[in-house]
Amino acid sequence: MAEKNPELQARLQELDFELNEGEITRKGYEKRRTLILSQYMSPAQAGQVQSSLRIHQPDDTPSYGTSRNASLGSNTADPYGDVYSLQDGGRGHSNSPSHKRHVRLPSGDRLGVVNGGSAHNGRPMTPPTMDTPPSQVARFQEQQLGMRTPVYGQSSYGHADPGPRPGSAGSSYDSRMGTMTNSDYAFNPDSHSNLGLGQQQPAEHASQEDHSRLSTMLDSQQVYFSDFAGQQMQEQPRESYGGPHRYSLGEAFSPTAGIPPPLLGPNDLPPAFPVHQLPLEPRDVPFAVYDPHNSNVPMSKFDNIGAVLRHRGKTNPRQAAYWVLDQKGKETASITWEKLASRAEKVAQVIRDKSNLYRGDRVALVYRDTEVIDFAVAIMGCFIAGVVAVPINNVDDYQKLSLLLTTTQAHLALTTDNNLKAFHRDINTQRLKWPTGVEWWKTNEFGSYHPKRKDEAAALQVPDLAYIEFSRAPTGDLRGVVLSHRTIMHQMACISAIVSTIPPVEQTDTFNPHLRGNNGLYLAGQSKNGEIIMSYLDPREGAGLILGVLFGVYGGHTTVWLESKTVDTPGLYAHLITKYKTTIMVGDYPGLKRTAYNYQQDPMATRNFKKGMEPNFGNVKICLIDTITVDSEFHEILGDRWLRPMRNPRGRDLVAPMLCLPEHGGMIIAVRDWLGGEERMGCPLSLDDEASPTEDKKNDVANGYQSLIGGGGGARKEAVKKSRTELSEVLLDKEALKTNEVVVLAMGEEARKRANEAGTVRAGAFGYPIPDATLALVDPETNLLCSPFTVGEIWVDSPSLSGGFWALPKHTESIFHARPYRFVEGNPTPVLVEPEFLRTGLLGCIIEGKVYVLGLYEDRIRQRVEWVEHGVQELEHRYFFVQHLVVSIMKAVPKIYDCSAFDSNVNGEYLPIILIESQAASTAPTTTGGPPRQLDIPFLDMLSERVMEVLYQDHHLRVYCVMMTAPNTLPRVVKNGRRDIGNMLCRKEFDNGSLPCVHVKFGVERAVQNLPLGDDPAGGIWSPVASQVRQDLLIMQDKQYSGVDHREVVIDDRTSTPLNQFSNIHDLLQWRVSRQAEELSYCSVDQRGREGKGVNWKKFDLKVAAVAMYLKNKVKVHPNDHLLLMYTHSEDFVYAVHACICLGVVAVPMAPIDVNRLNEDAPALLHVIADFRIKAIIVNADVDQVLKQKAVSQHLKQSALILKVNLPNSYNTTKPTKQSHGCRELGLTIRPAWIQPGYPVIIWTYWTSDQRRIAVQLGHNTIMALCKVQKETCQMTSTRPVLGCVRSTMGLGFLHTCMMGIFLAAPTYLVSPVDFAGNPNILFQTLSRYKIKDTYATSQMLDHAIANGAGKGSSLHELKNLMIATDTRPRIDVYPKVRLHFAQAGLDRTAINTIYSHVLNPMIASRSYMCIEPIELFLDAAALRRGLVVTVDPDTEPTALLVQDSGMVPVSTQISIVNPETNRLCLVGEYGEIWVQSEATAHSFYGSRDAFDAERFNGRTVDGDPNVRYMRTGDLGFLHNVSRPIEPGGQLVEMQVLFVLGGIGETFEVCGLQHFAGDVEASVEKCHRNVMPGGCAVFQAGGLLVLIAEVRTRAFLASIVPVIVDVVLNEHQLVLDIVAFVQNGDFPRSRLGEKQRGKILASWVSRKMRTVAQFAVRDPEAEGSVGTVVPEDRDPIATAGGRRSSAQSGAAMGYHTGSLRKGTGTAGSSLRHSESVSALREPPLTVEKNSGSNVPLLSLRTSSSPNREDTYDATLSASLGGPFIMPAFDEPNKVEDNRRLSRNDDTPTNERPQPMQLNTTLDYSPVENPHGYFYSSPNTNSHSPAESYAAEERGDSLSYHAPPPPFSVPRERDPRQGEPSSQQQPTYLAYNAQMANEPSFGALGGGGGLRVANRGSEGSVDWGESALRHMKLGR
Repeated sequence: MAEKNPELQARLQELDFELNEGEITRKGYEKRRTLILSQYMSPAQAGQVQSSLRIHQPDDTPSYGTSRNASLGSNTADPYGDVYSLQDGGRGHSNSPSHKRHVRLPSGDRLGVVNGGSAHNGRPMTPPTMDTPPSQVARFQEQQLGMRTPVYGQSSYGHADPGPRPGSAGSSYDSRMGTMTNSDYAFNPDSHSNLGLGQQQPAEHASQEDHSRLSTMLDSQQVYFSDFAGQQMQEQPRESYGGPHRYSLGEAFSPTAGIPPPLLGPNDLPPAFPVHQLPLEPRDVPFAVYDPHNSNVPMSKFDNIGAVLRHRGKTNPRQAAYWVLDQKGKETASITWEKLASRAEKVAQVIRDKSNLYRGDRVALVYRDTEVIDFAVAIMGCFIAGVVAVPINNVDDYQKLSLLLTTTQAHLALTTDNNLKAFHRDINTQRLKWPTGVEWWKTNEFGSYHPKRKDEAAALQVPDLAYIEFSRAPTGDLRGVVLSHRTIMHQMACISAIVSTIPPVEQTDTFNPHLRGNNGLYLAGQSKNGEIIMSYLDPREGAGLILGVLFGVYGGHTTVWLESKTVDTPGLYAHLITKYKTTIMVGDYPGLKRTAYNYQQDPMATRNFKKGMEPNFGNVKICLIDTITVDSEFHEILGDRWLRPMRNPRGRDLVAPMLCLPEHGGMIIAVRDWLGGEERMGCPLSLDDEASPTEDKKNDVANGYQSLIGGGGGARKEAVKKSRTELSEVLLDKEALKTNEVVVLAMGEEARKRANEAGTVRAGAFGYPIPDATLALVDPETNLLCSPFTVGEIWVDSPSLSGGFWALPKHTESIFHARPYRFVEGNPTPVLVEPEFLRTGLLGCIIEGKVYVLGLYEDRIRQRVEWVEHGVQELEHRYFFVQHLVVSIMKAVPKIYDCSAFDSNVNGEYLPIILIESQAASTAPTTTGGPPRQLDIPFLDMLSERVMEVLYQDHHLRVYCVMMTAPNTLPRVVKNGRRDIGNMLCRKEFDNGSLPCVHVKFGVERAVQNLPLGDDPAGGIWSPVASQVRQDLLIMQDKQYSGVDHREVVIDDRTSTPLNQFSNIHDLLQWRVSRQAEELSYCSVDQRGREGKGVNWKKFDLKVAAVAMYLKNKVKVHPNDHLLLMYTHSEDFVYAVHACICLGVVAVPMAPIDVNRLNEDAPALLHVIADFRIKAIIVNADVDQVLKQKAVSQHLKQSALILKVNLPNSYNTTKPTKQSHGCRELGLTIRPAWIQPGYPVIIWTYWTSDQRRIAVQLGHNTIMALCKVQKETCQMTSTRPVLGCVRSTMGLGFLHTCMMGIFLAAPTYLVSPVDFAGNPNILFQTLSRYKIKDTYATSQMLDHAIANGAGKGSSLHELKNLMIATDTRPRIDVYPKVRLHFAQAGLDRTAINTIYSHVLNPMIASRSYMCIEPIELFLDAAALRRGLVVTVDPDTEPTALLVQDSGMVPVSTQISIVNPETNRLCLVGEYGEIWVQSEATAHSFYGSRDAFDAERFNGRTVDGDPNVRYMRTGDLGFLHNVSRPIEPGGQLVEMQVLFVLGGIGETFEVCGLQHFAGDVEASVEKCHRNVMPGGCAVFQAGGLLVLIAEVRTRAFLASIVPVIVDVVLNEHQLVLDIVAFVQNGDFPRSRLGEKQRGKILASWVSRKMRTVAQFAVRDPEAEGSVGTVVPEDRDPIATAGGRRSSAQSGAAMGYHTGSLRKGTGTAGSSLRHSESVSALREPPLTVEKNSGSNVPLLSLRTSSSPNREDTYDATLSASLGGPFIMPAFDEPNKVEDNRRLSRNDDTPTNERPQPMQLNTTLDYSPVENPHGYFYSSPNTNSHSPAESYAAEERGDSLSYHAPPPPFSVPRERDPRQGEPSSQQQPTYLAYNAQMANEPSFGALGGGGGLRVANRGSEGSVDWGESALRHMKLGR
């Protein structure tokens, strides 16, 4: 529009001129422009033009014309798709309707898109005004891109519309233009001829593009490598870079996501929008760069570095190009430019003629750092040949080499003969494979290139990409950075310009050195011979490659390269600098520090290094230091005490730290220079400019020398100008830095003087950004531009930077093409700021226009700080830089070799971890071949505490933990041949638990703050307060109780007879015999699957009668006598059971004794005999043979003698006298008294994993009810047989084996568990053969079957109900494993059903015939700890708990969920104790008349039906309603299912929150590979939370401790107090592989746990200091019994601060500190024989007051070990009733203990003096597969119980332990404390209990009381 109106155009040009001259502001410019446009245009047109004035919005069409954008397109090019065109920057937007170009504006921002030449950027496209000569960059752009970039005023760039450049698709140039836009690397015949794609091109352009790849390298036939990106890398993208290790997530904005920060609402707008520090405007190179050897040759004439090398070979043929020196400074190789160019041409010729590579293909360069010349020849040859070089800087790392060759698809590798031989030798030695598809060439044998005719050389047609530099990210991942020829040339031009303006060393004439000639160069001080560059940096990467190889070629400079170890020799480095008259030194801080400090220690070693040649640095112009942080303190030493004494008066001026980007190609982005032009950057260049006039005046007066004619002012101005080229220093406020604020306390000389002040940080500047670079400070968390004087991440945009990563498009986009945001006044939406930037990962600030770097983003530690201000809780983070922490530690703490730090995000906060390397942590032998040195634990503790205190005092950093390692053991990164600690690698190793750490010390008291509290921290979640909180929250919800399906009448399907008319199973049996005498009743299946001789009903009756008569006549039994039935799984067992029933004898089934576990089974048998007054043991032939074995019989006799137990006789009932009459004929009938409630018929004896007994009494009514529930719930009929296999002595196994066949009139097939263990397939063959519909199994036997591949060949189509019984929360893995394994066998997925079983009711809930898969819920773990049930999405809650339902209630059963303390029904949305009302529930524990047991069977709800009596299970769970479609109609059916969470005995409470031990243990077992599966136990003891872990190896256990502590803290918000480790095999397990929790706890409390190491995490007594458990036995053994001296006090019980203590067998202490011991030092424990109980009572009764019956306060129990478990029965007003538990074999009492009195007599009855004992076994873990599944008969349930006493020393696990049981997962029942002091035969000798290892002056202390109080009590 403006072009059509000359007047409007003139006015707009005038307005632009005023803006450029600074006469008006930007805001005024926009207002006046709007006014002008409104005078010449309609409102719509004016609005359209004005709309382009805004800064690029997030929804604008992205601008993709940059060079690095093009590289992104190259990186993401589809190997089989179209080639990305130049017009759209390689992004694939080739369908754009018009050609779009970006234009660099004078402000340095790309504010818009120029479309078709019209202005869209807020400025008119006015003709250029050439106020200054064309800059070097302009010439560079004109030469490279065919365009001219005019200059406005003093700006580096213009914004004219130059039109398309020749030979291109028309994309104009801006920063990093065209880095990878050339399509040569990605030739695709399908798209190569159509590069325009939406734009008409001139014919000559198209033809030029079509022939752009015609060369000797088969370009025109290229079809093989059509991609640039290495597609194999995109198949498995690496996400580490840019992920949580690089930038934190979860903040306001994730820098790796392409979304803007959140929008602000109208109410969220701040009163004044933040003031952003806008990106610095780029400076200009004020002159053109010419060849240093010929001022008539502009360097802009060269397109690439290969062309420059040809020029050097012709113009400087005899000049030395490289000198290579060894460690001693001797020359090993040298080459001239002519030779270098000739050899490079030869390499290029061979590649072109013999490699069959295409232009742009990758070639690997495998050279060592000392082979500089060969490497230079190879890389320059690649440049000339047009292939892409891939330098490999670690030739000894085969894995890295193989990865790079694969990643880059390099099929050619250049190397030397020596390298190839070494490589071949290493591959053969390590038996590795050669990289496939790679051809290896030895370039040292190529020779030189000799053209046939002079000046004949192949035309240079190079791809845009020059080389790919691979470096490791801070996380250790390899990433390749692509560098183009344009990038190299621009970087070289900038460095040449900087070097050419360095002031001369000293004045040799009076000519003004600042005057320039017509060419823009200084007239004085110009060198005609180039520079002498001396470098010891690695020439294959980073700054070493740029300055040591490329810069020498570009400028024709001679490079002297020496090995990095050369600087270690005092004086040698200075001698070489003098010898070669070095003008440019290139080094790094470690090397320079070594040299400078050597000189300080012995100056004469340097001065007299060589006689007759004193060091003279007079020729040195600059000392370039490769670094990312400036060490100002060392600069003083380097400049004043090394460079200046070496005869260079410009000592300080030589020092020039370079800000290089090692992760992004090593490019230089900031270094001190003398180019000037800093006024154009758009930022204040002096803080003094902002000072008040009063302050200036005051400063002038303080000087004392003022001039009346203004001389003082001139001097001040000159001083300021001079300071701009100096290395600036500032003194920053340390406290302000913690909040990312920059407060400058002093600058320059004053900063140096005040450097040692407390609370300050000394920082040095790099200088201004390099020319043509745009630099911005951005908040790395939000991507918003930072405010002035704040710390932010440095983002930079420059033509000298790379375009992206190789084959990592996502990371390229987020790192190399990042866009910051800013707020504009009046707009709540952050807007994009152009241009695109490279994220450097460096944190720093800009002061006076200079760049200050404080450290890497990864080197910043953050810590949350909370406080309350004006009643409002404030929260923010404090930031600390690792470098500052390291300096503080190294200065203040002795004996530190090296250290590092990082933070770990745990539980929603960042916790600082300090890593220390110290010689004190080394175990290396002091002498060669000597023993390892022992660690001085107290000294390591002292060091750790000192580190914590120093960091807290100096920085107020609350350290989470300090880890100690030996020197040089932490992960390191290699840089320039030196190894530095890589803190990101350390964090990675820390997370994996693989740091070589030998000592760890925690400071959780200070560091960890984000710990939740319950609603009632003292009372727990069941207290009235916490319960009321949940009730108020769920006030609108219903109560949780199930419906009940009463089945009064059960009809026999064979006869339609009501079965409920039979009062007992014997009468029903007689009826079956009379009705179907000849039908099969029982049949055994042997190990081979063959049927035994079947038994019909009549014969079955005769067998039962024969056994009964044998017992009556031979054994002389009478009604109510007790017989112990010990049979293998056979018909004999069934006969014996029914014989006892018809005789009125109480049958006590018990699994056969295990010969391999006599230490457990023998005591168990004897105490059953004693407790139940067993009259005789009846056995079959197999068991009789076992009992008569010599080892077994002697063991039983000796044990019985010790306990004074009379062993009853055993009787074999296998072959009794045959009977010809049945039971009724013989008068064997049921008397009416026997069927009365309370009369015992069967006693089920359950044995927990800790070998504790639970005895359940069954009467006839209960047995019949159990059969009825089974029949009706499982829809069982007489047409399908019944199968009996495992656990036939109790529960469902007993019912299916002995009862259900009779109840259903169906045949029963018996498969022995021993046979199943040997051949698991037999079970499934039987199921298939006999078409069994319903059967019972355990998860252990299914694991065993799956492990052995059983069942796959069987047909299980007829199996409709596979019941998997569990007494706790169902294992999540069982269902998918079983379904997957048996899918081939045709097992229906809905036939796999979980059953919730209990000792008192074997089927409380069942999934049978629900016809749906298990219902899974993900529960919020945090809510669960508060007693709430909240379902969550697992994608958003990674720590959600997955649970599966246990099914619906069976018939005649009702379930209610009740608060165990208040006895009120729980509401929907919370969980509680599961109460059951069912006629199939047992009515009592056998022989127990205890009131607690009565209460357990008499649960009544306060707010429910008072007439309903419940049985309290002691398990926690909840009811949940779901709707599921049911086949075949698919109709939705609503179901109420039960979810079981676990036993109350599994839980413990901390801070009023309830935790399930199994969940904590599962987290720990998954956190580290060294922790054994199922080898973890967590419990409370002495008020401490203790975790025991079984580990495979003992190496570096200290590194595992933080991993365990972190995972528990992160997933469960718990802080462990003690972490202890036991060796593999020492973790107590039962015969089925279950955790023996009681034994673990008892052995810990009794100090007999065989730990290999113990670590303390938290010390409640020490504030801010944490000790570690170091149990030591320091006192002599005072008595023969091994008791300690009574003089030992509680404070000297071995609780010394330490970190790691080698286990000393049973003597190792397991307690934390003496406080818990003294708290337990009460009157000795007593085990009473209390009438009315079947267990010995653990009471707390004192000896002096034996009749005292006061119950101890349950709060004491909670404080010492956790919450009570079964509170509140019927008298809530009494504390004792609220705290007590039902009493039986696994429930404790509330009486106080009396001294231990072991009753070994037999004059007691099972009713009056019942008790149960259990014993530990030294061989608790030895079992074979057959033994494991024979153990199923014993009924070992998986339970969480009170600890068994460790009466014998634990031994190694028996190697015969079978595989099936090793896979068992823990489940739990109740937790019983009574048994903690029961004696063992093997260790007792007649009396005992758990005794204190440390004796006190008060005499004997018994630990049974401690065991009682520390245990979680259960059912």
